[in-house]
Formats: sequence, C-alpha cells, structure tokens
Amino acid sequence: MAEKIRDIAHVSAVELLTPVLDDTVRFFTDQMAMEVVERRGDSAYLHAWDDYESFTVKVTGAGTSGIGRTWLRARSPEALERRAGDIEAAGLGQGWSRDEPGYGPVFHFTDPDGHPFGLYYETKRYVASDATRPSLKNQAARFPGRGANVRRLDHVNYLARDVPRNEEFLAGALTGRASEQIVLDDGTKAAVWYTFTDKSYDLVYTRDWTGSEGRLHHVAFATDTREDILRAADVFLEAGVHIETGPHKHAIQQTFFLYVWEPGGNRIELCNAGARLLLAPDHEVITWTEAERAKGQAWGLKTIESFHTHGTPPVA
Repeated sequence: MAEKIRDIAHVSAVELLTPVLDDTVRFFTDQMAMEVVERRGDSAYLHAWDDYESFTVKVTGAGTSGIGRTWLRARSPEALERRAGDIEAAGLGQGWSRDEPGYGPVFHFTDPDGHPFGLYYETKRYVASDATRPSLKNQAARFPGRGANVRRLDHVNYLARDVPRNEEFLAGALTGRASEQIVLDDGTKAAVWYTFTDKSYDLVYTRDWTGSEGRLHHVAFATDTREDILRAADVFLEAGVHIETGPHKHAIQQTFFLYVWEPGGNRIELCNAGARLLLAPDHEVITWTEAERAKGQAWGLKTIESFHTHGTPPVA
C-alpha cells in the first residue's frame, strides 16, 4: 500500500454571506470577540485572537445567507502544486487568483457539491497593534476578555446532495482522512467527518435533505474550555442572539457544543473537543448506526428538529 500523503496543513479561514452585513460584523466583534482587520467593498475581514494568519473570517454582504469560500493552507509549495494538479484532473479547478489580502497565489476550485475553496501556501501573518499586542510572545494577540473569546476557526460542516462523491474528493484530491461517519439502515452514508491534522475533524459533509447543492450547515469556532461555552450562552442570551441548542455534548466526536444563529441566519457553533486527538496513523473509522443516532446526544439530549432542517442559504 502506498504511503498516505497529507498535503493540507489546516483549514485556515472561511467566508460567510449575509444580508445584514453590519449586524453580522457586530456579532463577530462583540459576541465572538474578533477584530476587524480590513474592509474591502462589501466585505469585512475579521481576526480571532490566536490565529497566526491575517484573518479568520471574511463576512460579505449578499442578498441571502450562506457560505462563500473556504481557504486551506498547503503544507509546502510542492504540496500546493500536487493538490492543484489532482484537483484539475478531477475537473474541479477554477484557476489561480491573487485577490485576497492575506495570501499569495491561491488556487480556486469547488468540491463536487459546488462549495468554493481556495488553496494556497504563501501567507501573511497577523501583526499585533499596540492595542492588541500580547504579554506572552507565543500567541498572536492579547486575550480579548469579552464575549465568547473564541480562539480560532475549528471546522466547517457543509450540506451536500451527494455525501460519497464529496468524501471521495476529500480523501483523494485533498488527502484527508476519515474519522467518523453515519450510515443509515439502507446503507446510505448520511454524514462523514474528515481531518487533515491530528484533530479529530476539520471538514464535515452532511446529507442535505432538500437535495440542494452548495449549502452550509454550520461553521465552528474553538474555545479554550467547556466553561467558556457556558459563559458564552449567557453572553448570547443577553445580546438577543438566537440559541438553537446546547450547551451539551455530542456523542459523535465527543465535542462540547453550543449552536446559535448569527443575525444573517448562518448557524455558528462554539465547540470544545477537550483533549481528544487522533494520534494513531492507522485510525479505524468509527461508524454510527441509525439506531445509535436516534438516542440523541451523549447525555441523552434529543437533537432539535431545526438541526436537521435549517441550512443556509434557505430553500423553499
């Protein structure tokens, strides 16, 4: 068996579309404790306090909610060329771009479901200002001490018409490895979790019950502790942010979670997976059955109906 190449270093940033740009930006600055680092046209670039790169979230004004581009950093210039070649061979490449302020050459492509991606190696590191300079030199910016204090982007969960097609692309052209999955009684694969690192997951594909393509289930941001998520629930409550479900603990991946909807309608997760890492190079994929998922979350909380039906952009 050929050695498994791991050419993607990590998921670095994501673009969210919103019909209420100013409100969504305020959500990320006030409740999520991010900093606006640049504005370009109808887009605002925001930085989570311990992200080494120049931005974490790009918020773009649009006619509706949804997901724009997700950016992945390659492990090396050679890895970037290898992945671009395989993506081109899969017929999903869209060419090179230098449009983003934080990156060098970016290879644009889509997954089989139509979600846009950007792959790059050259990057611009975040430079702290006098107001954000940390006391400890081994973090990007000072701890903000407000709102939810999210440290970094954790993962993205996409809705997809065809989960297996996207899984094949993620494993092949993007060199990801599967960690967990849901397989229904009829053999249908309803969701898959993939990682590029030693984290338990970075990208997730969940079957879109509407049969649509290119939609978002949620974007997740990491906190330091479970207690941060409990405090965040109070922060969101006082700010009038819609809390969908949680705080609670997932059975799959064992992630402690809280789900809210930002003002534009996109689902946002605050998560803390604790110390769970996938250190085994020969990790065996964990399969969850329909009966096991019907039990709900780890401590018995039944999954709320909107968690299965709400996605962005909304469809009739």
